[in-house]
Formats: sequence, C-alpha cells, structure tokens
Amino acid sequence: MTNGLRCRIKRVALAGSVLLCLWSTTPAQQPDAAAIIRTVDAAVAYRFENILGFTDIEHYAVYRGSDDTHPAAEMIVQDTYRKGVGKTYTVLSESGSGILIRFGLKPLLENEKTINIPGNVEKSWFTSANYEMKLKPGGPEMRNGRDCYAFLVTPKAKAPNLIDGTMWVDARDGTLVQIEGVASENPSAFSGTTHMMRQYANINGISMAMHARAESSSFLFGRTVVTIDYSNYNLQLKSSK
Repeated sequence: MTNGLRCRIKRVALAGSVLLCLWSTTPAQQPDAAAIIRTVDAAVAYRFENILGFTDIEHYAVYRGSDDTHPAAEMIVQDTYRKGVGKTYTVLSESGSGILIRFGLKPLLENEKTINIPGNVEKSWFTSANYEMKLKPGGPEMRNGRDCYAFLVTPKAKAPNLIDGTMWVDARDGTLVQIEGVASENPSAFSGTTHMMRQYANINGISMAMHARAESSSFLFGRTVVTIDYSNYNLQLKSSK
C-alpha cells in the first residue's frame, strides 16, 4: 500500500469519525408541545364522552407518624359512577380508628362526590383549559413501563384537588399515566402542604386510576398518609355502532 493511499484512508476515517461525533451529540428534535397537548385534551374528551358509567372497588388506608406498614384506619368501598349524575359510594367494610374514619375518610368520600357533580368535574380535568402545561425537554421517558412525555403543570385556579407539579402522558395516545405534585390549596386550615400522586392504567383505551397517595403534615396532627388502591373496574362504554 502506497503512502498516498494510506493518507487518503486516514482522511476518510477521520471524516467519518467527525460525522459520527456530530450525529451522536446533536440533540433530537424537540416534540411539538402544542400537538401533544391537543392529544391530551382529546384523550380526556374521549374518556368523558365514552364512559356512561362504571363501578370499582377502592381500598382506603390511613397511616400516621413514621409507620407506613400498619394502617391506623382502613375502609373498602364500592364506587359507582353515572354520567350526568356523578358518584355514589357504598361502604363494604371499615376497621381501625373510628375518629380517622369519621373525620378523615368519610369527608374524603363526600369531597369526591362534590368534585364529580356535573359542572364541577370538568374543572378537575388535566386539560389545557384548567392547567398551564410546559413540556419538559429530553423527549419521551419511561414511566410505569410506558414511554411518556412529562409536563410541568400549573393550575389556573386554586383548589385542593388541583395539583402543581408534573404530569406524565402516554407518548402514543396522550392518556394519563401518572401525576405528582402538591395541592394548589390546602384542604383545611389544620393541614399543611399536601403532596399527591396518582397512577393510571389504560383500560379499553381509557385512563383509569389504579393507585393514589396523599401525604400531609401539620403541627396538630403530625404526618398523615392516605393511600387508595383501585380494582375490579366494570366499565359501561358508549356503543360504537
């Protein structure tokens, strides 16, 4: 091999290395945030239009202080939702502190009823009508086994059920995967900042809650954690015919 050929080979190899380096360091094009938000809004609208009703079983547990293993109070309820009507709850069992059940869990159920009254429920949706949404850079990330886009969300109004934090949506269809943050308004004058998290699963193309957690702390009551596990969904969907 001549010296000239060796030099040409080296120059080609060097050029290839430079191109490879440029390709590997050039950031991927940022997704269209506005288009993704429209997909999120459409997924929420689809859910509302197509669910005529559902039932599920919900397990509520309250933990106090540093004990995250032994609940101080528990309640299992059947949740029944009817479009245009709202939610009703049937208590199937309860155990533990009667005070926590009476002044903690049962008011929580009443609050859920109020939130889901027609005319109220629309104000709690994770849509661009209720939230300012800012797409986090970096492209999709894995969350609960699904490729997701992450948005920083800030509610346009203050309410205990509106979250200031992060929302993850499925990169394929915009359905909710997880939300996490702090309540934009404390639920009562006696509670401190409430940290909230809720995870969702895709059931028949519709995002349904599977697990929720809320933690608050106050001078009077100390640390309190409430968890909710959702199961046994039975969805009544609008006919596609």
